Amino acid sequence: MQHIAPINNFQLLDEILAQASVDLLTLNPQKRMITSFVELGHKITQETTNSQIINALINTLEIIVSAQLKNFPGNIFWDFDFMVSSMLRLALLENDGAVDFLEVFGQKMVSLTELFGGKNEIRFRYVHDFTYGFDWARWVQKDPKNRVTIEPFSLIFLDYLLDKSEELRQRIHQGRSQSYKLCATGFRNPFTFSREPEDEYRLFTHLAQDKLIPVPAWSWNASPVWNQPFEEMREQLALKLNIQPQRH
Repeated sequence: MQHIAPINNFQLLDEILAQASVDLLTLNPQKRMITSFVELGHKITQETTNSQIINALINTLEIIVSAQLKNFPGNIFWDFDFMVSSMLRLALLENDGAVDFLEVFGQKMVSLTELFGGKNEIRFRYVHDFTYGFDWARWVQKDPKNRVTIEPFSLIFLDYLLDKSEELRQRIHQGRSQSYKLCATGFRNPFTFSREPEDEYRLFTHLAQDKLIPVPAWSWNASPVWNQPFEEMREQLALKLNIQPQRH
């Protein structure tokens, strides 16, 4: 009989975040701080008692969290609920391949984090667009017939993002896109509005309150939404909040 991995293994993930001294803010309008990994661990063990899968999940989360802290140290919102529930559900669908799935998932997530983060050429400041589904919703909108059933944390979508990172790197190298110029802050911002921390915080908390987040990543049972003009609504809200235009 396989035993449940001790819940204190999830505590190690909380300790990694605590040692990084980041403010673990959630976008959940009803809370201020994220769901702890210990709490997420309780939910995981309600879904499976397979210790191999649980340990693989913990190991995968450890490398993802460490990579995010290293490459996005200025990230503001740290919700992991939906990503963890997606990882678990997609892994369990693989039956005997669950552990292999989690290893591949972790490798792809770490690669994405390194490629898009502040230590590489793309130099985005936050993981928010990815975590909360803005990139995914835009991608589905381009071909809903074939993409509507593909989830935000599926390997198919992660592969698309990996391809996109290569395309962005080429555009940056060739100087083909003004919108990807390096800002004075040392980060790139392809948007028309400022994404300085205080502006990002204000904009995203308002988006969450107005239910304009494609993937409510703070919810274990989130239902991602793709068929709304999230990009345009975000731009309109930035104008309404008088968030300053982006200065390069």
